[in-house]
This record gives sequence, structure tokens and C-alpha cells, in this order.
Amino acid sequence: MATHERSIDVARPVRVVYNQWVQFETVPRFMDGVTSVTEVDPLHMHWVTEVEGAKLEFDTEITEKIPDERIAWKSTSGAEHAGVATFHVLGNDSTRVILRMLFGPEGVAENPADNVDVVGLRLQGDLERFKEFVESETTENGA
Repeated sequence: MATHERSIDVARPVRVVYNQWVQFETVPRFMDGVTSVTEVDPLHMHWVTEVEGAKLEFDTEITEKIPDERIAWKSTSGAEHAGVATFHVLGNDSTRVILRMLFGPEGVAENPADNVDVVGLRLQGDLERFKEFVESETTENGA
């Protein structure tokens, strides 16, 4: 599996950042290429994406969830991938989010463009949009 890791500091308390991250239905607002995320139940999500004109659907399962600290997931259908997001307190109103994604041979990382870290750049862009999204909210959306 190819691994990609990126991080970003968000000027919000860890609880706010974590709670927003786990509001999966809001993911299309900051994650490029994601059309929708449907929470099937508390541990299972159905994703619809569109990448370079190709519509892809897949399911994921949350494999670990420690509030305000860590959430991990893996695909259960579609291209093989897994990920973990960890949340680190930097101060009362500052949190570092570290996102690590692993893609199997049939996943996004198989693309030859990955040689120039297109996947990593895309993840960084998603994190930057997440930061803008969370920091621009005047009230907490997550719970």
C-alpha cells in the first residue's frame, strides 16, 4: 500500500475540530471530488465521488474511534484504502490534525501522476479547505 501523510494546524479547540471531522455529511464541503457521504449506521459510510469525470462509489467502516484523539477507517468495498486522522492539542484554541491515508494497488495511488505526489497535494488541499471550513464557523456544527 502507498502511504500519504499530511497535517494542518487549526485555530479551534480539539473538541470542535474532532466533532466537525466526524460529521461525515459535511465532507463534500471541503474534500475535493466527494459528491456525498451517507452515514449508514454509526460505523459505516457510503461514499460517492467523482474524480476526473469518473463516478466511484464505495463503503467504509470505522475501525477505531477515540473522541477528540483519533478516528480510523478502512474500505469494505471498491478500491482498497484505509486512513487515520489524529487530533493533537497545541493550545486551548489550537489543534493539529494529522491525516494518514493508505491506498492499495487498485486505489488512487496507482495513478502514474502519483510520482509527483498528486495524491499528497490533494490531501493537503482537502486539509486546508477543512481548516477554512472549521475556522469560519461561528458555532460548532459537530456533536
